Amino acid sequence: MGKPQHIGLTEAVGLIRDGDMLTFSGFTIWRRPMAAIYELIRQKKRDLHLVEVNGGTHSDLLIGAGCVKIWESCWIGHELYGKIGANLARKAEAGEVVIEDYSHVQILARMTAGSMGLPYLPTYASLGTDMLNPAYDHLGQLGLRDGTHDKIPKLKAAIVDDPFYDSQLLHVPACNPDWCIAHVQMVGDEGTVRIDGQTYSDAEAIKASDKVIVIAEQVVTEEFIRRDPTRNLVPGHQVHYIVELPWAGHPTGCYGQYETDGEFIRDFFNATRTQEGLDTWVEEWVTGVDDFDGYLEKIGVRRLKTLKANPAFGYSTRVKRGTRS
Repeated sequence: MGKPQHIGLTEAVGLIRDGDMLTFSGFTIWRRPMAAIYELIRQKKRDLHLVEVNGGTHSDLLIGAGCVKIWESCWIGHELYGKIGANLARKAEAGEVVIEDYSHVQILARMTAGSMGLPYLPTYASLGTDMLNPAYDHLGQLGLRDGTHDKIPKLKAAIVDDPFYDSQLLHVPACNPDWCIAHVQMVGDEGTVRIDGQTYSDAEAIKASDKVIVIAEQVVTEEFIRRDPTRNLVPGHQVHYIVELPWAGHPTGCYGQYETDGEFIRDFFNATRTQEGLDTWVEEWVTGVDDFDGYLEKIGVRRLKTLKANPAFGYSTRVKRGTRS
């Protein structure tokens, strides 16, 4: 492939089709592509299939807004700002979202297999547990493992004999999402990705996906970003689209750039425990503004300045005690 295209957020999200499989960068409340989540809701995307190593504020909001049909992962929540993903729980109880539950290690193995171009990976994780009970294979129970869905494997997992030792193994199928939306601190203008701090499973998610949208706090020249190659995570040929958008992870945190807005996430969690509360929240913060710039204006410069990281430490020294994760 050629060099990645530099486009705006609205155009990038417009490329995603209803029913596509998505995965994301980050971990729970860190480096989530929230600006893209808001835009997916504004564009009224439907029947999305999320596969992620763990859920967070981003996916709980997207699910609550009615954009998601299938969610495959191990956990969802907001860390200390609201442990449980209330929107997922409510939608699942109503039969509006299908949950396919894997252990954390299993879902990571699925993404790793996809990133390596392998059909599956072996693991011992969850052998002997009800997670492998066929009754809890929800995609299978719905008849979606019939081979007609190219992103859904024919089996949730397979218990096999170990050919080398006297034991059993579990094979978990590879995952290859249509899209990875990754929020990062820096990207070169030809696509080289740099992530400061913890990288989580971002490399696997990016490499496993058919197409990649990188939303960066800043775009720099390739000459600059390649001066220190040991700090770079993914080469440019694996990136398809680049969006430059500062603060794109708010209210989740971005190490070295800004703190998690814990008060905002806690307010979101408390306000969206009912569908009516979620709808009101979306109307105020997502559809009630024209775009992400409007959202940032609504947040306000004073609040953003408080969250801004001190470059000497990588985190904010202005956040009040007890509000920073």
